[in-house]
Amino acid sequence: MEKSIIGVDVGGTTVKMGIIDNNGIILDKWEIPTNRTNSGESIVTDIWKSLSKRLNQYNISKEAVEGIGVGAPGFIDGETGRVIEAVNIGWKNMPLSDNLQTISGMPVFVANDANAAVMGENWKGAGGNVKNLIALTLGTGVGGGIIVNGSILNGESGMAGEIGHTTVETGGILCNCGRRGCLETIASATGMVNQAKVKMEQHPESLLAARYEVSGSLTAKDIFELANEDDVPCNDIVAYTADVLGLAISNAATLINPSKILIGGGVSGAGEAFIQLIEKAFRQYALARVSDVCDVKLAQLGNDAGVIGAAFLVKHKLRNLKF
Repeated sequence: MEKSIIGVDVGGTTVKMGIIDNNGIILDKWEIPTNRTNSGESIVTDIWKSLSKRLNQYNISKEAVEGIGVGAPGFIDGETGRVIEAVNIGWKNMPLSDNLQTISGMPVFVANDANAAVMGENWKGAGGNVKNLIALTLGTGVGGGIIVNGSILNGESGMAGEIGHTTVETGGILCNCGRRGCLETIASATGMVNQAKVKMEQHPESLLAARYEVSGSLTAKDIFELANEDDVPCNDIVAYTADVLGLAISNAATLINPSKILIGGGVSGAGEAFIQLIEKAFRQYALARVSDVCDVKLAQLGNDAGVIGAAFLVKHKLRNLKF
């Protein structure tokens, strides 16, 4: 009988968990709140309490579980499973793999959450098990992950794939990484809202300015909605954001030469029209020999990508499995 795999996706608000079979099918999934009190000291025990309760509910013994895969935010040492720093949770030099392995008695493997999502998308989502792939997650920030020759790319200090911190506007807006003009300052939900604030001052007569005056706040969703209503400033923001993303992924694709580029996250919820704008810019900027063999697609798995990818991580580590 094939063993099950546990996938865990640690986020700043919730921890998503799933029991997954060897074919990547989610047998059950649930989530618990992320308790960030005291630098997240109770998160590991919270995870195990919840997992243990669910495994007991299904009469699944530890011996029937191949291992636990965890996607965690921040900078991760993939070899040791140590979280070097996860600012939004409060972890610093946190031996996540060792701690969860000790409390659970199971093999535990840890990857950056964006990398886990990439593995999930390639295994069971829009990737289709290709050997060379770039994925972006457009949310509050811009996450990224890269698969090269069938394996996730980590780099010397776990920073490979951080496309959100490539410079696209020298001397641009200050990024939370301490540098200026990162892709994240433009193409994230936060970046789009920052663009909107500038546009409102330039166009006080716009629908954008009127909506802000009524609600007192703005989101990326507002910008896309107003762009669909032909608000000129919002159309400009969407067009510029797509253009910058197209340039960024064309540069990344020149280095990696992928067969697919996947775009997911909340901002990607704007749908196919936004993806088509990004793809148009990508093909405009990229070398033909790079773009001709590459498809730009919307990611498919949504919030399930992380737990499915964390399960694949277990298969990858224990069996040296590649795409």
